[in-house]
Amino acid sequence: MEDRKTFRDPSYYKNRELSWIQFNDRILGEARDKSNLLFERLKFLSITASNLDEFFMVRVASLKDMVNAGYNKKDIAGMTPQEQLTELNKVTHDLVQTQYSTYKRSLLPLLAQNHLKVIERHEDLTEAEGAYVDAYFADNVYPVLTPMAVDSSRPFPLIRNKSLNIGALLQKKDDKDDVEFATVQVPSVLARIVPIPSEHKESKTVILLEEIIERNIQKLFLNYRVICAHPFRIMRNADLTLDEEEAADLLKEIEKQLKKRQWGQAIRLEVENNIDKRLLKIIKKELSITEEEIYYIDGPLDLTFLMKMYGLEGFEHLKIGKHIPQPVLELPSDKNIFEQIRKSDILLHHPYQSFAPVVDFIRTAAKDPDVLAIKQTLYRVSGNSPIIAALAQAAENGKQVSVLVELKARFDEENNIVWAKMLEKAGCHVIYGLVGLKTHSKITLVVRREEDGIRRYVHLGTGNYNDATAKLYTDLGLLTCREDIGEDATAVFNMLSGYSEPLTWNKLSLAPLWLKDKFLYLIEREKEHAKVGEAAHIIAKMNSLCDEDIIAALYEASAAGVKIDLIVRGICSLKVGIPGVSENITVRSIVGNFLEHSRIFYFENGGREEIYLGSADWMPRNLERRVEILFPIERKELKEKVKHILDGQLKDTLKAHVLQPSGDYEKVDRRGKVLYCSQEAFVQEARLEAEQNKEEGNQRVFIPETHIEVE
Repeated sequence: MEDRKTFRDPSYYKNRELSWIQFNDRILGEARDKSNLLFERLKFLSITASNLDEFFMVRVASLKDMVNAGYNKKDIAGMTPQEQLTELNKVTHDLVQTQYSTYKRSLLPLLAQNHLKVIERHEDLTEAEGAYVDAYFADNVYPVLTPMAVDSSRPFPLIRNKSLNIGALLQKKDDKDDVEFATVQVPSVLARIVPIPSEHKESKTVILLEEIIERNIQKLFLNYRVICAHPFRIMRNADLTLDEEEAADLLKEIEKQLKKRQWGQAIRLEVENNIDKRLLKIIKKELSITEEEIYYIDGPLDLTFLMKMYGLEGFEHLKIGKHIPQPVLELPSDKNIFEQIRKSDILLHHPYQSFAPVVDFIRTAAKDPDVLAIKQTLYRVSGNSPIIAALAQAAENGKQVSVLVELKARFDEENNIVWAKMLEKAGCHVIYGLVGLKTHSKITLVVRREEDGIRRYVHLGTGNYNDATAKLYTDLGLLTCREDIGEDATAVFNMLSGYSEPLTWNKLSLAPLWLKDKFLYLIEREKEHAKVGEAAHIIAKMNSLCDEDIIAALYEASAAGVKIDLIVRGICSLKVGIPGVSENITVRSIVGNFLEHSRIFYFENGGREEIYLGSADWMPRNLERRVEILFPIERKELKEKVKHILDGQLKDTLKAHVLQPSGDYEKVDRRGKVLYCSQEAFVQEARLEAEQNKEEGNQRVFIPETHIEVE
């Protein structure tokens, strides 16, 4: 057997944070791609800004904590936390520069050409526009603002995480020597994009709220002369530090920690590139910010406002048409969903197919007099979730309802606390997850009394029970009433609520105890097939890949001759093209109009193909610190459907970026190739299938009337 150390050389691995930056750069590439419609490019640029905010609040913050604690352990790529920070400092500054050059040099001129004028500086307003803006300020903005001066009796105010603020230097009109600092928060309760009436009917003019405030800032400090005013924005460490073992009440502890998020350590400061040096000096000192943590911006701070710009009406020709998720043909609206599941397992492919059947599954169970119990895990749900409403209704109808609400789902903690309290009030039994672990699995169990006894119906998925993101994320789900999976589902919930681990599992594999070993076994098995000349092929699709044990096993399998095709949307710490190590491995990342979120694992297994779906990526956190579920797809027709999805992604020539031996990602060379976008193909296939079904006279299918706009 090969020496496994051979495959663990740090030079064979990419640092996960630097790989993530590459992912965000691929999204930025879509904003720069002239073949994309203009407003789609705005959307992608907005996503890069939102992603970068979260990256700083969590990943950069974590590295800074390690450095401050004197932690010097190297990662799988051989980099210490300080080395990672040093390199990240360089690449993130470069990324931000590219963001703003894309906005200023490419997108703004194109918006103007397409009759949308964005006023960048309030000084550029015409007299008529200025009069309108000033009136708007007086009527709508002035009453909401809270100007805050700083002097001996008024300390430096709390600057909230991610808030946009305008800092100013003031001088008393009768004292020309003394300069004071003041700040005002740009209120998030008001729209940041303010339309200005245009003389030309076919064009629109807009200005950003901070420019209106800056223009009128003198009105906030009447006894002072405003020397200068500039917007600034800070990012704080938002990673919660929970001692779950000591927490008497996890819900209360998280509520307490959430408040601290607003005043965590400042780790990034964004300012205008022409900011007054005296003003910057005060902000730096008060926030304890170092020079390398400052981002000098040539343009408006916080580009996430571009997502609101995307929503402006009148520019539909510059956006991709609205996508309507299609009905699931196996689930006609006039048929009982349990009857349909009893016929055969049903595969769901979102957002190409509607998420409505998942909601309908729980709603029907809530009302069905024969349903005895509903059990479900919830990680992230939408703001006005129909699933939460159905679970509450089920409890009120006297059913046994057990819900695991994962309070530690990052940035959804507050939302989930609200849901947990609401479900408890309705009479549901609410579990807050396991100590030290996040429950990330997606599973629903419905227990129903039928003529031939108790039957268990199960939904398993790769994505969250979130009806909003189900329109934007690609995910797969399975509805089944197989007895072996039903037994496993019961065991899952008994484990979550009562800490009882089953001795054996029929079909499901769970992290953190069994799943990693299962994956390593499956990879090893392909290697053994390759060694004796049998068919050996792995196709794995996921969000991220950075687990050292998994990567080392893939290297070992590749070296033995296994063909390995990886479809990894985001982080990938594996390198391709290393002689004798990864020459048989390809990696591609698909960045399209939908966010690729499904996890699919295919093993050729000497011709006896096995296919699995699951909630886990190949990351240490998923395999070792979370409750995750992997489930098999065994019905022949469903296996063919999943293989078709993988094949489509592997032949994508429009939205696929392929990892090169150099470590860079490049779009597929389209010369001599058929232009093929897998996401668009799946949209068309689902649409065609629904149309054919209607033509064949089956009018009983649920067709959603709502037009879903892809954001």
